[in-house]
Amino acid sequence: MNLSDFKPMQERCSNCSYCKFIPFDKVQSARFADSCPAIAYRNYNTYSARGRFQLGLALVNGEQPVSGSTAQIIHSCLACGACDVSCKICRYNLEPLEHNIALKEEAVKQAGPLAKQAEMLESLKREHTLLPGAKAVQRGEWAQGLKFASEPEVLYFPGCKYSCDPALRTTARTGAELLLQAGVELGYLGGSDACCGGRLWQMGMSDAFDAQSALMMGRIRESGASTIVTPCSDCYHAFKRLYARAGLKVRVLHIVEYVDQLIGEGKITFTKTLPMTVTYHDPCHLGRQGENYIPWNGSEKKILNQVHTWEPRRPRYNGAYGVYDAPRRILQAIPGVKLVEMQRIREYGWCCGAGGGCSETDSKFSSWTASERIEEARSTGAKVLVTACPWCRSNFQSAGGIEVEDILDLVARAM
Repeated sequence: MNLSDFKPMQERCSNCSYCKFIPFDKVQSARFADSCPAIAYRNYNTYSARGRFQLGLALVNGEQPVSGSTAQIIHSCLACGACDVSCKICRYNLEPLEHNIALKEEAVKQAGPLAKQAEMLESLKREHTLLPGAKAVQRGEWAQGLKFASEPEVLYFPGCKYSCDPALRTTARTGAELLLQAGVELGYLGGSDACCGGRLWQMGMSDAFDAQSALMMGRIRESGASTIVTPCSDCYHAFKRLYARAGLKVRVLHIVEYVDQLIGEGKITFTKTLPMTVTYHDPCHLGRQGENYIPWNGSEKKILNQVHTWEPRRPRYNGAYGVYDAPRRILQAIPGVKLVEMQRIREYGWCCGAGGGCSETDSKFSSWTASERIEEARSTGAKVLVTACPWCRSNFQSAGGIEVEDILDLVARAM
């Protein structure tokens, strides 16, 4: 959708401020009641979903061009979707996240990418990843010595962060080894592996995303696999929602879903005790944005020119059906592990700060967001913060203040 298509939404936002906080019945303390990191960090309404609706309307009406400072404001959105699920507690006719992405698209059209985004695009062009400094020739180093099926039923897609970040490559390998040891007929794209492009969508670069996703959909189809398994939450969202919208018809699983299944089937068993108290961080693109894609083609309608509705009924993504239980079951199954919960969890979890390209374009804000989550984690008494996303793990580790673990590494250590 073009930004102008959102004008009815821009005009009917009632400025209730639900987008700024978790639902009131979920609030346990004023300290951890915020939902949107951008408005919490800068405390200026333009950074909230409501403010972005107002800014979008000004752009649509030709009252405000996209200047350098305006572009910075627009791209400060983490694309985490927290505003979206909070809004839908009381509203059925607004789509804040979709609007925020459309606003970013308009900023890119008018002003081009930010300087750091341009570096990321150049990296994609040269090295097939959005991680500046990474080398395509090193992408598959984690897989050396592993034996993958040539005609697999299941395709393993580790994603750029796991594949290209030297600090995370061992976890990419660990995930594949867990599945192979459990007897899964697993394949890997090898030299055809490249970026899924999901973060292009998060940054509003729709044309670049369309090109990259078309390339990768072709390679996925050529593999012959009927299922994609990924340990990366961003890749999971790209395949589950964005590729599905573009017509890819494969089963998509995050690896925590598959490992949870294998534990239930007795194909993964634990022999070691890990005495530790942990808390679990829900990645945004695995949790509230991890719901199934539901095709829809319709239009807005008004009953008696007053009551807004959609015809036919529009799918309502409110985050409730994301992937929440599987990682918690895994942690509870590991001997010795005690799971304690933070105040903001599941669809109301606080973002790690890495989304929307902000870890590259606004590192100070990104680090502050991670530090806020770490403080919340420490308030539980947990000594370890566990997550199921390489972007979350990396951002938390950079912020410091608590031990951070990938759930796959805990599974492997307990076997």
